[in-house]
Amino acid sequence: MSHSHRYVTIRKKGFSYLISKKSLIVSLFLLLAVIIVMILSTGIGSIYIKPAEVVRAVFGYGTDPNTMIVRTLRLPRVIVAVLIGASLGVAGAILQGIVRNPLTSPDTIGTTGGATLGAVSFFFFFSDKISIHWLPVAAIIGAFAATLLVYSLSWKNGITPLRLVLIGTGLTAAMSALSYLMLLSGPIILANQSLTFMTGSIYGVSWKKAVYPLLPWVVVLIPIIFLYARHITIQSLGEDIARSVGSNVQRQRFLLIILSVALSGAAVAFGGAINFIGLMAPHISRKLVGPSFGALIPVSALTGSLLLLLADLAGRFLFKPLDIPAGVFTAAIGAPIFIYVLYRSRNRG
Repeated sequence: MSHSHRYVTIRKKGFSYLISKKSLIVSLFLLLAVIIVMILSTGIGSIYIKPAEVVRAVFGYGTDPNTMIVRTLRLPRVIVAVLIGASLGVAGAILQGIVRNPLTSPDTIGTTGGATLGAVSFFFFFSDKISIHWLPVAAIIGAFAATLLVYSLSWKNGITPLRLVLIGTGLTAAMSALSYLMLLSGPIILANQSLTFMTGSIYGVSWKKAVYPLLPWVVVLIPIIFLYARHITIQSLGEDIARSVGSNVQRQRFLLIILSVALSGAAVAFGGAINFIGLMAPHISRKLVGPSFGALIPVSALTGSLLLLLADLAGRFLFKPLDIPAGVFTAAIGAPIFIYVLYRSRNRG
């Protein structure tokens, strides 16, 4: 065995992974970058707080004003950005692996569109009847319902990646049209709420409204997905190879899609329709650590977190005093990357 690799063994049920030293170094570097950007982002605002003071305030040793600003107002937003970015990055990596297409993401198989339609439907039908705290539930239900519909319509003696993407893209367009129809036919306040959600913003989040409800989804699902990394790798090699090594292709594919939808649906529920993170993070991660999902999953999570942190920081800092939604910047960056990946795929074809 090469000295550039080492085994990291999880003994439960015999899981084992071969992780290169390069992957470990990249992961540690990205983790450090995420922590640095978190500290800087927490300190930047109408009142600037030095990084050292931010760290002191986080641990409760800062001055009372700094501690209140950091722990109550800014830190929840930064943590939510990390959680949502990680969720979308990992969800995108799963989909790109099982569909075997670098253009696949939660945005293209209907998950994001379903969550958005669920949220807009909540605003349209229930916002004046029940508490706004039920909005994430409506978004998650919409994400699962849309993905189940896409999966059902794609089934024909099994699911093929091409049918899944084509039907997902078509249904996404239909759900977007329906969302805009409700937006235009409703009152002005509905339009304001819906547009904010459809753009993707983490403005105004808090510990109780976003961090605490979202945290269990990330803490539970990402480790489970990491344990299933070998199944994603097998799926990415194609159905014939997957069957030859004894993998139940359709069952594993369905389970992995459910895990991806759960992560991305929860992320959209609390951050709105933040597009392109699920596309960009896995694509960048493959450039850094290669196609092995044992390394790609954690690197995609860290890359997604870093991308959304930077987008949110840009939205708060570049156009002061305006607070531009993070989704505007992820779309501005993601659209050129999408075109580039599409161009490269065409040339290879």
